[in-house]
Amino acid sequence: MAQAAKKTKESFFTGTFSSFSVDDIEEAREFYGKTLGVDVSDNEEGGLELSFPNSGSVFVYPKDDHEAATFTVLNFLVDDIDTAVDDLAGRGIEFESYDGEMETDEKGIFRGADDDNGPNIAWFKDPAGNFLSVIEN
Repeated sequence: MAQAAKKTKESFFTGTFSSFSVDDIEEAREFYGKTLGVDVSDNEEGGLELSFPNSGSVFVYPKDDHEAATFTVLNFLVDDIDTAVDDLAGRGIEFESYDGEMETDEKGIFRGADDDNGPNIAWFKDPAGNFLSVIEN
């Protein structure tokens, strides 16, 4: 007896995007657009749309009672983390410093790839206190 073909689940999803809040939308526009150089446009809902080549977009929205995320909300992929960190530091970005298991070096880079313990990554915050990172491909 022949087995019936396994039915696959049909997806009704038509796309994806991520979002996070900030406490000052104009400050976010300045930071993401001018400091980081991201393509920023106004969104119909009163927020911002951050557009990234080959990656889609992220919706940033204002929230009066915003609380900064305690986790990384946005990772920027880079080919060379040292070049990216140096460039961003030159634009006034201050990188987080950690001790212990995820200890960062003097530049603020966790060099996990050096000992097969994850990626090379450096964390920083936006003006609303949300955690962002640059992470090496």
